[in-house]
Amino acid sequence: MDIPSRRPPGAALLALGLLSACTSEQTPESASPVIELIDVPAASESMSPNLAVGPDGTVVLSWLEQHDPEAAVKFSRLGRDGWSDPQTIAQGENWFVNWADFPSVVPISSDLWAAHWLVSQAEPWYAYNAVVALSGDSGETWSEPINPHRDGTDTEHGFVSMFPDDGGVGLIWLDGRNMVNEVTDDIAASGMTLRGASLSSDLVLSNEQKIDGLICDCCQTDVAITDDGPVAIYRNRTSDEIRDIYVTRHDAKRWQEGIPVANDNWNIAGCPVNGPAIDADGKTVAAVWFSAANDVSRVQIAFSDDAAESFSSPFDVVSGETIGRVGLAILPDGDFAVSWLRKASIDSAELCIRRVSTDGDMGPVRVISFGEDIPRFSFPKIVPKDKELIVAWTHRIDDVSYIKSASVPISSL
Repeated sequence: MDIPSRRPPGAALLALGLLSACTSEQTPESASPVIELIDVPAASESMSPNLAVGPDGTVVLSWLEQHDPEAAVKFSRLGRDGWSDPQTIAQGENWFVNWADFPSVVPISSDLWAAHWLVSQAEPWYAYNAVVALSGDSGETWSEPINPHRDGTDTEHGFVSMFPDDGGVGLIWLDGRNMVNEVTDDIAASGMTLRGASLSSDLVLSNEQKIDGLICDCCQTDVAITDDGPVAIYRNRTSDEIRDIYVTRHDAKRWQEGIPVANDNWNIAGCPVNGPAIDADGKTVAAVWFSAANDVSRVQIAFSDDAAESFSSPFDVVSGETIGRVGLAILPDGDFAVSWLRKASIDSAELCIRRVSTDGDMGPVRVISFGEDIPRFSFPKIVPKDKELIVAWTHRIDDVSYIKSASVPISSL
């Protein structure tokens, strides 16, 4: 059949794919819409895209670019003509480059932007620091980086989430400072912790806090802003290796004790490298995550109408052939878009998206297909932009990684 082309005036967009059903579930299907691949101005050997939306609606794509012996964090803004020319924030030869833990650039306000990346320590090889730089002119110039964790241990520090915090930047991260302790029967004495701090616009640290004394070692974190303040989501860990999803609410400069979003009781003696996502509008909050409790792989979602003080019982967005890597975005009508990866082969996956409403209604499951599968190590990101959903992911061709992005009509979900 002929595929019509949809091309906004001046936009450097290429219609290459269709959204088609990607599940055996009996869900309604609409006419296959045209989606548009948005050319990303990233060189080869680029990876780990991140998407963020500023308070003024600015969409920012950031990524990691590798050219031995250096790596660099770069970003681009989305405009009418596609992605802008890339800007480099920082580069170095001693960076920690990892498929699961990656940099970000976040517009905190119209002027204040924040960026983070990872710097390797000398020894041991797995030890690294997360550093943060700020911009007071919307990303045009950047400060020298600052280390928000000041423990000085040769351990892991990463999986950072940044958010607006009283005119500055709030941060949470996974902190391995306890891992220098001798391993005993008390897992918490030598396990990964979740910590947070505030960073003022003039780079002054405050409100440093241990949020949770034992969490999963390498799952991503996320933060949403509600009418009652920030809410952070993460994968917890108990002494008997239950690794379920928790949230913590920020109140009067302090993070409260974490509570479970749901009790999956997923018992796994190792990190699944599969973090949750959270988004909010007012007091309405959605949390989405991957679980394989009882040997059933599923992506689940739960909702809150009281700014994450409590959550509804979760339900499956999809179950069976899913490997997680979830994304979440609130849509203009109050529904949510959920994304995840579905296994395609032993080392590749398909990117699926589904609309979900707070009353449990779900649209058809769709897959972004350009005739090529996505590497299973990719962590796709989604954000809304007007009537579109912007998607970005890492792609690999002949062992060379690239960044790809596309716009998906929200009306097609």
